[in-house]
Amino acid sequence: MTGRYPPLSFDHLLRLSDDVGLLEHADHAEPRHRHGYCVDDVARGLVVICREPDPSERLLRQAEIYLAFIVRAQSSHGTFHNRLGYDRRWLDEPSTGDWWGRAMWGAGTAAARSPRRAVRETAMACFELATRCRSRWSRSMAYAALGAAEILSVRPDHTGARWLLNDAAATIGPIRADPGWPWPEPGLTYANALLADAVIAAGQHLGRPAVLADGLHMLDWLLDQETFDGHLSCTPVGGRRPGERPPAFDQQPIEAAAIAEACARALDVTGDARWKAGLVCAVDWFLGDNDGGVSLRDPDTGGGYDGLTAGGYNANQGAESTLALLATLQHAHRQG
Repeated sequence: MTGRYPPLSFDHLLRLSDDVGLLEHADHAEPRHRHGYCVDDVARGLVVICREPDPSERLLRQAEIYLAFIVRAQSSHGTFHNRLGYDRRWLDEPSTGDWWGRAMWGAGTAAARSPRRAVRETAMACFELATRCRSRWSRSMAYAALGAAEILSVRPDHTGARWLLNDAAATIGPIRADPGWPWPEPGLTYANALLADAVIAAGQHLGRPAVLADGLHMLDWLLDQETFDGHLSCTPVGGRRPGERPPAFDQQPIEAAAIAEACARALDVTGDARWKAGLVCAVDWFLGDNDGGVSLRDPDTGGGYDGLTAGGYNANQGAESTLALLATLQHAHRQG
């Protein structure tokens, strides 16, 4: 796959970053300082940098800054703030929304993969404190499960990570008996493949074949739902209910990235070519094989555009979209 795809460029990610964290929004390619920072994006940034096989010194330093941001956001109970203003004041109270799960994904990835021991140790302490908590939100638990899977990849006996994976799978719930809609939710919303990814991870790391089979079935069904005319057609911002078929807009990069993440895990676990094909569709969605026929990557900045609209693309290059592009290209190059 590698020869088909452009190299990763971290230029725009670093443009959005500073000595505090990662700015959330951009006006085209220019950072919007007034919107400040959020744990959601800083955690994603930490994941992407820690997954790089040969990161530069500048990227390693930025990962340390991202981790420090997450640690500062964490309360003594293990919950996290999410939003920090550009004036360095927190704008919310610590809780267990999606940002809690993403912080655990970031901390778990840094604890498992960072080449720097101090980063690994700090990230592990952050992760272990957060395992005291649980969220009632399935996606928050699913993101946390991805962090737990990272921990278990290097410490298979880690009790906190194992229990977290178990509880995440229980929160997501089993597949439904309806063969036309086996998805565990009444509709598709956002980052849908994340749920399948977490269930696959639980089945893999907990040694539960039935759970693994459920996760693979969820992902297979979702790929069918999100394929139109031979390419990926992502669930739009407004979601999708039973009976609704693609295409629809606005489509978000986070959805294609979640497909890539889940297919990469399924491929690693099973070796089945079906999942490599799904990963290829997710990568190609960013590069123009989508319902609009336009690339979601800016070749000049290396940034990712903020969405696919009926008229083309949203030209802003925020952190979430840029990281979705980078994470997906990482999987493409790794499978090369």
